[in-house]
Amino acid sequence: MIVAELVGRTLAELGVGQAFGVVGSGNFHVTNALRAGGVPFVAARHEGGAATMADAYARMSGRPAVLSVHQGCGLSNALTGITEAAKSRTPLIVLAADTGGAAVRSNFRIDQDALVSAVGAVAERVHSPASAVADTVRAYRTAVQQRRTVVLNLPLDVQAMEAPADVVVPAVPQLAAGRPAAGAVAALAELIAGARRPVFVAGRGARGARDELRALAEASGALLATSAVAAGLFHDDPWSLGISGGFASPLAAELIAGADLVVGWGCALNMWTMRHGRLIGPDARVVQVDLDPDAIGANRPVDLGVLGDVGATASDVLAELGPDTATGYRTDEVRSEIDARVRWRDVPFDDLTGRDGIDPRTLSIGLDDVLPTERVVAVDSGNFMGYPSAYLAVPDEFGFCFTQGFQSIGLGLATALGAALARPDRLAVAALGDGGALMGVSELETVVRLGIPMVVVVYDDRGYGAEVHHFVGADLETVRFPETDIAAIARGFGFEAVTVRCPGDLKGVADWVAGPRSAPLLVDAKIASDGGSWWLSEAFQGH
Repeated sequence: MIVAELVGRTLAELGVGQAFGVVGSGNFHVTNALRAGGVPFVAARHEGGAATMADAYARMSGRPAVLSVHQGCGLSNALTGITEAAKSRTPLIVLAADTGGAAVRSNFRIDQDALVSAVGAVAERVHSPASAVADTVRAYRTAVQQRRTVVLNLPLDVQAMEAPADVVVPAVPQLAAGRPAAGAVAALAELIAGARRPVFVAGRGARGARDELRALAEASGALLATSAVAAGLFHDDPWSLGISGGFASPLAAELIAGADLVVGWGCALNMWTMRHGRLIGPDARVVQVDLDPDAIGANRPVDLGVLGDVGATASDVLAELGPDTATGYRTDEVRSEIDARVRWRDVPFDDLTGRDGIDPRTLSIGLDDVLPTERVVAVDSGNFMGYPSAYLAVPDEFGFCFTQGFQSIGLGLATALGAALARPDRLAVAALGDGGALMGVSELETVVRLGIPMVVVVYDDRGYGAEVHHFVGADLETVRFPETDIAAIARGFGFEAVTVRCPGDLKGVADWVAGPRSAPLLVDAKIASDGGSWWLSEAFQGH
């Protein structure tokens, strides 16, 4: 056995969930060792797509994923996806071949450590045959226990060396939830007990703590909201406001802004989630609960920071409060308002459907009605992105995959592919703009090859809509494009496809849903201009 094979076998024994990549000479042996160890491998059409698939798989499965790439250009091709994963603290292990010590003039040679460190990933390296297992286990531990994206560089000369015999892969212990200090628990309980209108905003760090947060919210009379990445966490709770921030409905924004106590649970409370601070009232107290001390107060001042696991903290605070239940924000009047108009689809609008295409709100409501409720929705970036995010309901926090930490367009299709593999029990729905769809078009072949019956919806406004609406009065020729028959492109890859210009055209989607779903479906939706989406003005204030 050579070192490359030992690295792959070690990761397989440690229990990684799935591997993705594009195989070249530098990562051929390590990839095959993963496969031999029982780790499924998906061959993508581009390393960038593979990186985002791995990211989405890890987010939706709860298991670390692996990305395998060639040295130099294989790694650089994957860099945008790696950056997204690093910024989102996704537990991901990148196996990157690297030029050997003697190959100083190789065209593949770049400073891979510096490259990945620059985007926030952790650079590790397999140094020798004797250290190969320890180096691999260290990378795995960092990824899993610290929730980091780790690039394990594999020099070609070390990869080819003979591995030591009879090596033992040590077990990596699962860390117990970090309990908060007693004083912090008492301080948070006191703030909650004194609040008349508390709101809990849960982020990525709250995934897995749904029951604990609901129990504490019920006892304290708090309303519940999430950041975009945790959408769906409280979907069936009658006191849920949905997403806080740019995607919040008018009622949700009004109620959050009216809170006298805002508690962020594993939530960054950044400009997106808090609309540049406007969702926090001038007299509101702010609390942030997080396992990462660097996260607390990083985006805005807080009145109390609590260092601890979200679920453990919520349980301890509930025990401190005792069995009494406060009314808080949960009045009959508020409940009636939530029932009537907290969802965007219940907010009246002037339908823009006409000669130019279908109103994106009409489209999104129609899709929400016709697609199965057991779904996992992946949304790309662009002017359109608020519509699927706000209008397509999801069953829980594993029903929405939002790879937008880096705000790159073009990741949506690969995101949906990784999410589909993590959740094969649900229909995967990719919501893309025409720009992002054409950027990631090569992975349509991967969808067909893997036989995944997903739905790809392209909100086609024939341009880069965010720029069209942001640069008002400028020369827009650089961001407008002629109409493209994206449905025809999809059929060329083996998709079924329908073009939607009005609500009646959604019958084609309903027919596909009815079965047999023998091929994936692409919906080429020609959408009418919205004059700039409601969230766009919020987003560009931070640029």
